[in-house]
Amino acid sequence: MFDDFYGLAGRPFQLTPDPQFYFESATHRKALSYLGYGLAQGEGFIVITGEVGAGKSTLVAHLMRKIDPAQLTVGQIVTSNLDGAELVHVAAQAFGLDIEGHDKASALGAIEGFLHEEARAGRRCLLVVDESQNLSVEALEELRMLSNFQLGAHPLLQTLLLGQPEFKQMLAEHIELEQLRQRVIAAHHLEAMGASEIEPYITHRLQCVGWDGNPAFDQRVFAELFDATTGIPRRVNQIMSRLLLLGAVEQRTRIDSAMLASVRKEMEGDSAFPAAAPQPLAKVEPAPVPASPPAGVEDLLADRDVQIFELQRAVAELAEAKPAAMSDEWTERLKAIEHRLAEQEDAVRHVLTMLIEWFESDKPRAAA
Repeated sequence: MFDDFYGLAGRPFQLTPDPQFYFESATHRKALSYLGYGLAQGEGFIVITGEVGAGKSTLVAHLMRKIDPAQLTVGQIVTSNLDGAELVHVAAQAFGLDIEGHDKASALGAIEGFLHEEARAGRRCLLVVDESQNLSVEALEELRMLSNFQLGAHPLLQTLLLGQPEFKQMLAEHIELEQLRQRVIAAHHLEAMGASEIEPYITHRLQCVGWDGNPAFDQRVFAELFDATTGIPRRVNQIMSRLLLLGAVEQRTRIDSAMLASVRKEMEGDSAFPAAAPQPLAKVEPAPVPASPPAGVEDLLADRDVQIFELQRAVAELAEAKPAAMSDEWTERLKAIEHRLAEQEDAVRHVLTMLIEWFESDKPRAAA
């Protein structure tokens, strides 16, 4: 909805990594330097760590666009608690190898043969392993053993490990990973963006989809966004999507701090920033998304309008009463009515926002 309202060619704050929106913050620029140095060495391990949502996957997607496939063959793995044997098979699949049988020896033989063929064709090989904090020590040792494959004195495989901060700690402290540590030739920890980078980040992503200055932003919004997100890109994206949606619902051409405060309150209420990851929910078959509002919604909104009108009339009548004649009881009743009116407005805004999100998504929203 908001992309149409603001005349944007796409959605600038998607949560999925997209190299089209790559923004080179100071920490990403430094990470690219380390990656460039590491790839130039052609051996060993490169390690990039960072908080959830810091932009590790986007960084790698950006890197992949710059790589010449005629010189470097890349296999990618997103891990999920793999043991050693499983990792070897997944590594083979990452390079497009079809392994007959399920024994580890066959997979290792196929990988070695593939690496030799690539080397003879003048190509080096890079294995990118995402979510490395999920790997067991056994699996990490298997990766180290894969790095032993050589053609003469030339290593055949280089590995890029991406992980969350706990992987950095694990790699630094685990006694059984000493040999792997000795093969790390470049490492960098992605920090959050600084406060001064929030505005350039937002305008960059908006410009990628044809933003022409509508909506405009109050300067306070950027400082408050940094306070709300600590500079983590994915958190910025979450809030900005909701903020633009609210702007479109209310037909605003300027985003201000009051709107940001409203969005933050809603997100805290629906646990958009949970303190801990929720337990997996039981699988529920999705209900078909209706093309028009669910039956009864229009009646509910009409009832709401009547209630709000009655409350407004009551407030007006009380306001016309002489202050001297107004008892403490009537004062309290007036405050209660005003409070109820404000709650009605907040509730309607929240319901409308969720309905719009529900109609625009491919999946039904539980809240709606």
